[in-house]
Amino acid sequence: MTSSRLSKLCILLFGILVLSTLKANSQQETKDSLHTLIKDLRKTPNFSNKDTTYINLLNDLAYELRYYNSDSLLLLSNLALDYSRSLHYKKGENHALVEIGIYYSDKGNHSKSISYFENALAMSKSRKDVDLTLRAQNNLASQFSYIGNYAKSLIYYLEGIDIANENEKKFMQSVINENVANLYASQKDYTQALEFYKKVKKINEDIGNEICSAETMSNIASIYADMGELEYAMFNANASIAIFEKNKKMEWLAYAYAIKGKTYLKDNKYKWALYWYRQSEMLHEKIQDPRGKIELLNGMSQAYLGLEKDDMSEKYALEAYDISNSIKDMEGSQQCAKTLYKINKNKENFTQALKYHEIFQSLSDTLSRNENKKSLTMLKTKMEHEKQKADLIEENEKQLDMQRAYVNVALGILLIFIVVTLLVGRSEKIQKNLNLELQKKTEDLEQSKLELHEINGTKDKLFSIIGHDLRGPIAAFQGLLKLFKNGEIEQNEFMSFMPKLSHDIDHISFTLNNLLTWGQTQMNGAVTRPEVVALETVVRDNIDLLSEIAKNKSIRLVNHLEPKTLTWSDGNQIDIVIRNLISNALKFTPENGMVTINAIEKKNQWQVSIRDTGIGMNKETIDKIFSHNSTLTTYGTNNEKGTGLGLSLCKEMIEKNNGTIWVESLLRKGSTFHFTLPRAKNKYQKTA
Repeated sequence: MTSSRLSKLCILLFGILVLSTLKANSQQETKDSLHTLIKDLRKTPNFSNKDTTYINLLNDLAYELRYYNSDSLLLLSNLALDYSRSLHYKKGENHALVEIGIYYSDKGNHSKSISYFENALAMSKSRKDVDLTLRAQNNLASQFSYIGNYAKSLIYYLEGIDIANENEKKFMQSVINENVANLYASQKDYTQALEFYKKVKKINEDIGNEICSAETMSNIASIYADMGELEYAMFNANASIAIFEKNKKMEWLAYAYAIKGKTYLKDNKYKWALYWYRQSEMLHEKIQDPRGKIELLNGMSQAYLGLEKDDMSEKYALEAYDISNSIKDMEGSQQCAKTLYKINKNKENFTQALKYHEIFQSLSDTLSRNENKKSLTMLKTKMEHEKQKADLIEENEKQLDMQRAYVNVALGILLIFIVVTLLVGRSEKIQKNLNLELQKKTEDLEQSKLELHEINGTKDKLFSIIGHDLRGPIAAFQGLLKLFKNGEIEQNEFMSFMPKLSHDIDHISFTLNNLLTWGQTQMNGAVTRPEVVALETVVRDNIDLLSEIAKNKSIRLVNHLEPKTLTWSDGNQIDIVIRNLISNALKFTPENGMVTINAIEKKNQWQVSIRDTGIGMNKETIDKIFSHNSTLTTYGTNNEKGTGLGLSLCKEMIEKNNGTIWVESLLRKGSTFHFTLPRAKNKYQKTA
């Protein structure tokens, strides 16, 4: 930062700080906060005036100073503009251009103001910055209305409304629609103005900001005062004043006080009018709003004129007249000239009276011509804007003929659907309930069908096993008993069959036990109840149970399980698994063979292995033996029969106990069945 600029900024910030004692709390808090942020930022060790945060703060402070220190606004904005350009910071440059345009607008330098606003608008559009685009668009439209170019003004307003609507910018929708309403009010088209204000009030309700609503109410109060609807004017003015006072919104409060004074003036209550004008005047001493001050001073002049205080009236009228001329406000100059004509006529200063009458007449003729043109221009402009939109729509329609046809068909179908829906609307709820009930019953039926299918499969398998594996031994046993009963065989001969009968009874018992267990799992779902199970005890008990079969085939049963081989599992289910696996090993091991049971500890599991020296299995048999639907039954080395359920039952039991089961086998070498079970932890052992 150069020394001259640093000096300027320091002087400016000091001036702002001194000015703070004259301003309202709420707005001053914002300005003081910005001033503090700038001051703190400049104290940081690596501070640079080319910091984007610093530039943004300068722009924000400039915006806040519009109505309080316009020279400071210009200085801050120019600094932000220079820093932004040197840094190629487009957003900061864009914002600064808008603020500088506002400064020149308030000073009445319309050509310079329009130039800055146009540059800001072009830049914001290229940057696709919707917020700054809307600000520049709105200010540019207002500027064209000040110089009487209502066509361009309305075009920019309407384009701004379209942009705000497309991007759902509610606040700017309110602002721009309100400015269009004011444009109509300026040509005394109050009906059209109030129509736009209805839209604005609806938008303000959606925004939910009471200050926005108060600003609108104060403008509506002004229109009602001009229309002579003084009660409506007073109601809206009072409502807006209450909100502005609460929120310390000084520039708008000054405006609302002046509107209330204007309302009393229209009612010829000059003392009350003067009271409220003075309230506004006191606030104008602290703000810089030349356009608002013209209406205030001219209103005070008319109030003093009504009170027959011509000297005071002339003082305020001349001050308003000077401000109007300085910012080239023709309407303000016309109203002031009219007041000065009346004052000089009362004072019998006919030369001055004639002078101001001629000025008033000249401005009235110009404004009258402008008024006559304005309505037509605004109507024409609005029609052209609508025509441009219609042309765009027509062009799009030409390119989308096929899509439109589909849309029309869809709309036709939709219309038919709506008609049908209306016809059956009364029964819709009943129909929906019936459909839900039907759907539920259908789902229940499907579930029942699946369950019935499974039950039938279970039944068929049970009957098959009973007929194949149980009926034969039972029939043989029954026949032998019949022969003995009829005396066809002797007791000694009958006793010779006893080992065979004992073996058959054991086979029947074993088969029935498997059938009952398997049937329970298939039809009711066996419940697994884990507990601490000593595997060596289960293995020893089953070896004792099957030792007779092993002895008959001269097979050695070897148990290598050590004590404290504890698992967390369902003891009954694991008993069935071990009994089936040992039984199968005995069944398929020839005489003089050996069956070995081992267990090794692996992390949190026990891996149990039952190895035999039997006939082994090929790969095709291995793939089938664990299948849920398999009924594979093979005969043992001594033609022992099986149920075809044992291994599928074992697989199901092991998996219910969080284990796995598999087999390794070679033909004529033997088979080894492995399964895993969770190892019992200390907490389980304590519980047990």
